[in-house]
Amino acid sequence: MPDIVLTTLNAKYIHASFGLRYLMANLGPLQSRARILEFDINQRATDILEIILQQNPRIVGIGVYIWNAAQSLELAADLKRIRPDIILVLGGPEISYETDQQTITGFADFVITGEADIAFAELCRKLLAGSRPLMKIIPASLPEFEIKNIADQQAQVLQVLQLPYDLYSDTDIAHRLIYVEASRGCPFKCEFCLSSLDVPVRNAPTVAFLQQMQTLLDRGVKHFKFVDRTFNLNLNISRAILDFFFERYFQGLFLHFEMIPDRLPEALRSSIERFPPGVLQFEVGIQTFNPDVSALISRRQDYDKLEDNLRFLREKTGVHIHTDLIVGLPGEDIESFGKGFNQLLAMNPHEIQVGILKRLRGTPIIRHDADWQMIYSPYSPYEILQTRLIGFSDMQRMRRFSRYWDLYANSGNFTASLQPFRQARSPFDMFLGFFDWVYEKLGRNHGIALQNLAEHLFVYLTMVLQRDKIETAKMIWQDYQKSGRTDRPEFLAKVIDLPMLPRGRTPASAAKSPRRQSRHIEKTD
Repeated sequence: MPDIVLTTLNAKYIHASFGLRYLMANLGPLQSRARILEFDINQRATDILEIILQQNPRIVGIGVYIWNAAQSLELAADLKRIRPDIILVLGGPEISYETDQQTITGFADFVITGEADIAFAELCRKLLAGSRPLMKIIPASLPEFEIKNIADQQAQVLQVLQLPYDLYSDTDIAHRLIYVEASRGCPFKCEFCLSSLDVPVRNAPTVAFLQQMQTLLDRGVKHFKFVDRTFNLNLNISRAILDFFFERYFQGLFLHFEMIPDRLPEALRSSIERFPPGVLQFEVGIQTFNPDVSALISRRQDYDKLEDNLRFLREKTGVHIHTDLIVGLPGEDIESFGKGFNQLLAMNPHEIQVGILKRLRGTPIIRHDADWQMIYSPYSPYEILQTRLIGFSDMQRMRRFSRYWDLYANSGNFTASLQPFRQARSPFDMFLGFFDWVYEKLGRNHGIALQNLAEHLFVYLTMVLQRDKIETAKMIWQDYQKSGRTDRPEFLAKVIDLPMLPRGRTPASAAKSPRRQSRHIEKTD
């Protein structure tokens, strides 16, 4: 039986906890006395507790994140009620800040704040040796380098950590997303983001990192999700990684990176251009096109360079572009957001994720609460409920906008059918009006069948916008076939002749692509 159990509740089974594997990798001699147990948020706390207690551990470490905070609280409470003798250690971004306000920390024996890769191992060594620290809240300690400057020490941490990639099992490789990181931290100070607290940027040793990537390739990994916040910050490292994978390219390889939108020098462009379509996905966090809002939240962004880079990626490369905008930032109203949405849509990214602002613990976005009357939900994921410029009812409209945008646009199911909206003077206003109408008819934005979505789109285009029924039906049928469905919707069959499709027909475009999988990733901001 292990003395140490490392556990967390992932958002979905497909996610593999990168943090637990880093903790395990750096336990040193204690590795043989520890075990990782992963669960997901859909499992009952009592069932999870039963599995943990079957191991009869002395120490239980739980990784707490925004997506599992409520479930982790229940698990921690039940664990200490049933086995108060077990030493409970909590860590993770959700409890690394504002620990005095955290109900969950009341059940813990110890809380490690910050990057706990080394601190957790040190704490376990002391506890198993019979020594109990006096302080309950333990800031993540740094290795004792000869360098005295703390920034230089932090920069060295990734150079001495044991990399965790050997801890991905064959089952992980076959069925789960594989997370990797070449760097930690972010040089920017965007006030809504936890990465703004994580400075300086620290790089893993490139040679050792690439050796581990080769091992993963040899074991059959095809999809790599890089969790670096600023992949394209260091040009030499970015090119080394891209060139490494290009030299080993094979059919089915997929790489996801998060990039700085206004930094794409020519040397990096040349490395990107070489990849075939569908290999690279770039997640580009734009968040707002309003320069006054950007300045208010300490976000530096060159919009001219950003637009040039996105157009280059869209027109000159095969990169799949996933972009992000945020609703509810201080100083931004719906009109301003809509202008930014239209501006981004004109650049034609493959996906626009419309996110709702979250008040992540520890982030300095709270300094705007009074001036902009920012009211957040006190429960995870701590989304904004209303601001001085966007009332609650309008914020609800934008939540529905986000959901319907995913169903209709980001899904890729209605590429041709949505062209009338995209070609409007203000696509945002057109989409918002359509989504308001759909909600009025359906009263929900979840659990809607594809045929139902298609029929409502047809009715709106033909009855509300007075589009030609035959041409509209042809467009929707063209899109409908791409989904791989073999049925013939009655609402279309009344307007046009629909050919019989052979049963089991699944067009190539309907196959689930890596990029669709990669959108569902555990994120903290």
